[in-house]
Amino acid sequence: VQLQASGGGSVQAGGSLGLSCAASGRTVTTRTMGWFRQAPGTEREFVAAISWSGGATRYADSVKGRFTIARDNAKNTVYLQMNSLKPEDTAVYYCATTRAWSQFKNDYDYWGQGTLVTVSS
Repeated sequence: VQLQASGGGSVQAGGSLGLSCAASGRTVTTRTMGWFRQAPGTEREFVAAISWSGGATRYADSVKGRFTIARDNAKNTVYLQMNSLKPEDTAVYYCATTRAWSQFKNDYDYWGQGTLVTVSS
């Protein structure tokens, strides 16, 4: 599975950005898709996950109510809509996939290359 994340950029605090992650090489329609992020000098942390059907989602407390994860299995693509962005959301965002229903990065076996999100105050 190859994952290609896109949509990062720079935005002012309070603004919005949408990320996309397109899968190729193999279908991910039966897999959980997740978003993680990593700021400089910190460990990669969980942001959000969506089940294979889209029927279940999970969010980190820090983004709950501001971020929305969604998927389109016909397009083999997962999305992350980020609203009310804060400077502390600044990080490289990675999409990943796993067979499990998990928020733990070690459970994810395929990763995208990451896309940078910068939020200025």
